[in-house]
Amino acid sequence: MPAQCTHSSFVKTATPNADGCEECLATGDTWVHLRLCRTCGHVGCCDDSKNKHATKHFRSTKHPIVTSLEPGEDWSWCYIDELMLELG
Repeated sequence: MPAQCTHSSFVKTATPNADGCEECLATGDTWVHLRLCRTCGHVGCCDDSKNKHATKHFRSTKHPIVTSLEPGEDWSWCYIDELMLELG
């Protein structure tokens, strides 16, 4: 039986709070890809970016699910269950 994410109740929003990584924008830094926190709308940079703000946001808030904000990408990730998700 395939593993399933048990955190879908944390998906509250699909609306980004910003047009780029919130912390990088504030400091004038750059990012590689963007991730959207599906609990609060925070936009953070991916783990390929030097600052890894999306993961730092998860660690500080425990908001478990992010969705890629990259054009043409339609996937989400649960940090707790370590599973790729299709939220639709």
